[in-house]
Amino acid sequence: MSKIYQNLIRSAIFKLDAETAHGLSIKALKMGTIPKPNLKSYSRLAQRVAGLDFANPIGMAAGFDKNAEVPSTLLNMGFGFTEVGTITPLAQSGNPKPRIFRLPEDGAVINRLGFNNEGHEAALKRLSTLPSRNGILGVNIGANKTSSDMVDDYVQGIGAFYNFADYFTANISSPNTPGLRDLQARESLSQLLSRCISKRDQLADENGKRVPLFLKIAPDLTEGGLDDIAAEVLSHKLDGIIVSNTTLSRTGLINQSNSSEAGGLSGRPILKRSNIVLAKMRQRLGEAFPIIGVGGVEDALSALEKVKAGADLVQLYTGMIYKGPTIACDINRGLNQYCNDHSISNIRDIRDEKLGEYAKLDIPE
Repeated sequence: MSKIYQNLIRSAIFKLDAETAHGLSIKALKMGTIPKPNLKSYSRLAQRVAGLDFANPIGMAAGFDKNAEVPSTLLNMGFGFTEVGTITPLAQSGNPKPRIFRLPEDGAVINRLGFNNEGHEAALKRLSTLPSRNGILGVNIGANKTSSDMVDDYVQGIGAFYNFADYFTANISSPNTPGLRDLQARESLSQLLSRCISKRDQLADENGKRVPLFLKIAPDLTEGGLDDIAAEVLSHKLDGIIVSNTTLSRTGLINQSNSSEAGGLSGRPILKRSNIVLAKMRQRLGEAFPIIGVGGVEDALSALEKVKAGADLVQLYTGMIYKGPTIACDINRGLNQYCNDHSISNIRDIRDEKLGEYAKLDIPE
């Protein structure tokens, strides 16, 4: 299926506007017109992270299923977990179109969507009727562009989805909502984490279950910025961190026709950058701290690099645009084969193999 997609189907899809093509892919998943791959379970890939059991380490990143329309379907496509959102309290249309741009030569995408989504109420209705699912569901929460209190928007998200989320992600790293990345500054981050954790702990007492809270950060931070985030994350005893969101950098791109478009760059070009930031955060946060790695994952080799740089789990999105809907199964098969070939009992055993190699590098301009 992956070869058929790359050789035939992708060329037809790429003739469509990128956002139109994405909408059609969601519809196809909802209707069941995309064939379900031959799923296999690999004991070598099973992970327990942040108190949650993952059948495999490959997840769908937030941004694909913004409105919680197809989480069960994605889990049935071989993903060990999927993250819906980013969801804001109120529906918002996002930035003007066009706002998604493919860079095929680079295996990349630039987007400036701006948290377009249907809001809490619409997502809650879908999640309340969700069929049984075989995997972990994360809910990525964010703030409305016009919000007078962005932190309160995150607190509202935890309250709204507490009975549906296996974990939460506070997304403070999108470059497409004015002022959002300012929440990564130490004083603002401290307030955000304090209020979100307070709300989570209150609901944990009321519901008898504790839902982990993750923080998603940008790959464009300075060493000092990483120091500040690590200090706040550890002092607030956060459950995990996701490294990283899209980058504003355009370093090394082949495509020049779309490279000047505003927005965040994702895909193959940010693999090394995100791995460097990941490794630096692993050093700061310690061996036991849960980290999900995102950025540039498109095959088993890039997923392995992410794990070796310090990731417990791995997410992707852009990779599926270029490699097709069987990507999770393909990667898991490749990871299992790597473990078999190298007599590795579990994929976690290779975590941090290249930690020092990546951590000593400078974050690219």
